[in-house]
Amino acid sequence: MRFERILVAVNGHDADVGAVELACDLAKKPKAKIYVVYVIEVKRSLPLDAVIESEIAKAEKALTRAEEVAADVDCEVETDLIQAREVGSAIVDEAMEREVDLILIGVTYKKSYGVFSLGRVIPYVLEGAPCRVLLCREPMS
Repeated sequence: MRFERILVAVNGHDADVGAVELACDLAKKPKAKIYVVYVIEVKRSLPLDAVIESEIAKAEKALTRAEEVAADVDCEVETDLIQAREVGSAIVDEAMEREVDLILIGVTYKKSYGVFSLGRVIPYVLEGAPCRVLLCREPMS
C-alpha cells in the first residue's frame, strides 16, 4: 500500500508520538506528504473564531511536539490548527479537503465504566472518512 498524503490528528496525548512516528515511517518510501492537525472544539455558546488562549497554547505545544518527533526521524510535516464545533467532523472535512489517502490517529488506552472506550471522535471518523483510517493505540499501562 502506498500513501501520497497522510493526515495525522493529534490531541496532545502521549499517543501522538507513536502516530507521528508511524506516519513518517509510512511516508518515507513513497515520499508522501504528512499533514498534522489539532482541532480545538469550540462550545456552541462561543463564536467559532473565539480566541481560547489555554486551548491554543495546548494545541501549539502538541503541534510543536509533532514537528520535533518528525524532525528526529528526518521527516517533514505540515501542521495546522483548526477550530470547529465537532472534532470528528473537522478531521473528516480536512481529509476530504486535502484529498488524503490515510487518516492516522494515536489512541490512548482508556476505559469508561470498566470497558475499553474509543470515545466519540474515533467512531465518527471511522464511519465518515473518505479514505483508510489507521489507529495507533498505545500499550496498556
